[in-house]
Amino acid sequence: MPHLDTCQGILRRLIAKGDPNAIPLAERAINEYLEVTPSGARKSGLRLIQQDVLAQYNAVVGVQRSFAESVNAYIETKLAEE
Repeated sequence: MPHLDTCQGILRRLIAKGDPNAIPLAERAINEYLEVTPSGARKSGLRLIQQDVLAQYNAVVGVQRSFAESVNAYIETKLAEE
């Protein structure tokens, strides 16, 4: 699961920075993960990524928390599409 680990690592770093201008980078990381993941594994992988994002959300405050919330909303959108 190297692609999953890569996506999670990118999202963790972006959440830690909390820069709202970096939302497109988070979306791109998620989209790139989806592109290289077989269709049967996408939904479960997205849920694992979401769990990690929610763990970050619960561990941070302020702009970082807002960023994590935005990332989670994007993941919810992608889950609905799968």
